Amino acid sequence: MSDQLWTYSDPYELVLPGAYEDGTAPERTVALKVSHDNQENEVGAGRISVDASGLGAFAKVTWPANCVVETAGAAVCDVPAPVGTEPMTAAVLTVGALPGAADGVEGVLRYTATAGELTSYPGETRVVLGNGADLALSQSPRRDGVAPGSAITVPATLGNHGNRTAQGALLHLFASRGLGFVERPANCGYRDTEVGTEALCVLDEPIAPGQSFALANPLKVRKNALYDRYDYSVEPYSAEALEAARGGRTYTPGTGAELDLVAAPALRTVTGNAAAAAAGTTATPTVTTAEAPVPELDPQDNYRSVIIHAANTADLKLRGSRVEGAVGATVRADVTVKNRGPAWVASLGAGEPAAVVDVRVPAGTTVTAKPDSCSALSETGEWLEEQLGAPRYRCTTPIYLDERATHTFGFDLRIDRAGKSKSTVSLDNDQYEPPIRSFDPDLTNNSAVIVVNG
Repeated sequence: MSDQLWTYSDPYELVLPGAYEDGTAPERTVALKVSHDNQENEVGAGRISVDASGLGAFAKVTWPANCVVETAGAAVCDVPAPVGTEPMTAAVLTVGALPGAADGVEGVLRYTATAGELTSYPGETRVVLGNGADLALSQSPRRDGVAPGSAITVPATLGNHGNRTAQGALLHLFASRGLGFVERPANCGYRDTEVGTEALCVLDEPIAPGQSFALANPLKVRKNALYDRYDYSVEPYSAEALEAARGGRTYTPGTGAELDLVAAPALRTVTGNAAAAAAGTTATPTVTTAEAPVPELDPQDNYRSVIIHAANTADLKLRGSRVEGAVGATVRADVTVKNRGPAWVASLGAGEPAAVVDVRVPAGTTVTAKPDSCSALSETGEWLEEQLGAPRYRCTTPIYLDERATHTFGFDLRIDRAGKSKSTVSLDNDQYEPPIRSFDPDLTNNSAVIVVNG
C-alpha cells in the first residue's frame, strides 16, 4: 500500500527577537507536525528525531515532555499514531535568544520522523535572530449566513510581538464589492475599484513590545453580497511606507472621527521605557528616528483575509443564438452568460472563473475563430492542441460577474453543409468555488442552444 510520511513546522521559518528593552529575552514556539498521504494505511505510533545543534550559538531550546534529550542539542520525541486527515503536532519546542547574541545570526533546526515502515524526508526550519518591531494581526473567523442589508464587525487584534517599539502602524484594508465601510475615519484614505474599496489608515501612536489593541471596523453587508472578502494587513508606519502603498493612486480622505487604537490585554508585562510608551507618558522610548525606522521582524503574520458569505442568491442565465447563412459563409454565433442578481458572483477565495460554459459546436459547421478564454476539447472532453475546428469548447468568465453583468463568447462558424443543425451550451453548475448550484435559485435557465440554418 503506497504511502509517504511528511514533516514540517509551524511557523515554516522563525524570526526570533533578541532581548527586550528591559533586558529580558522573549521566547517563541516551533510546532513540528507529521502527516501521511494514505489515510487507509494505519502507520501506528512513531518518533521524530530533532537536531537543534545549529541554534546552539545564539538560542536556547526547551524540549517538551514527550522528548528525550540524547546529545547536546538533539532529542527524540515520541509521536502517537496519526488519526484522521489533519496533520498531527508531534512536538512543540520553545526557543529563546541567548544573552549577547548578535543581530542577524541564523541557524537551522532539522528533523525527521519515522512511523511503522515509513520515514519522512528530512525537514528544516530556518531560525533568524533580529531586533525590531513585529506587528501582528489575529485571524478573524469566517462568517456564513450573514443577512444582506445588515451590519457586522470583523474583530481582530493588532499586537507587537517584537522587542522594539513601532512608532505607529499603517493599516491596509480591503472590502469587496458586496461590503462597505460603515464609517470612513479621517485618518484613513479610500479608493473605490471595480471589485471593492481599498483603505489606508495611519495609526500614529507608538506600539510598544507586548502591547495589543482591538480592531473592530464595522462593515455593512450590501444587497448584492454573496461570497465576499475582507482583507486587512499592517506594517510599521513611515512616510515612505505610505507613499509606496499609495503607488501613485489617489485616495480620498475620510470625514468621520479618527480610527484610534483601543487597548486589549497585553501580550506581556511591559516595564521601563516600554511601560512609559504604553502609559502615554513623556518618557522617551528606545526607538530609532524617522530617518532610520524600526524594521519589521516577521511579516508572516501581517496579513489576514476573511471570507464573508451572505445568505443571498444570484440567478445566472445562459443565452445561445440563432444564425443563418449560405453554405461556405462564415457567421457569428454568440453564447452569453447573464447575471440577473440580486447578488454579484465572485470567486475571491479560489480565484477561479465565476462561470464555466461547455459549448458544443453544431454539426455541419467549423469554428474558424474563437475567444481567447475558450479552449478546444474533443467530443469526450479531452484538451486538443489544435484550437480551431474542434467539436467542443470550454469557456471561462472572469473571476467575478457583478449583479448586472453579461459576458459573451463569440465564435465564427463556417457553414459546411445545407440544412438546420443545433447544439447545446451549458453552465457547469459544480465548477470550482463557489459552485453555481449553491447560490443559483433557477438551474433550468443554465443551458441554451446554438441553432444554425444553412
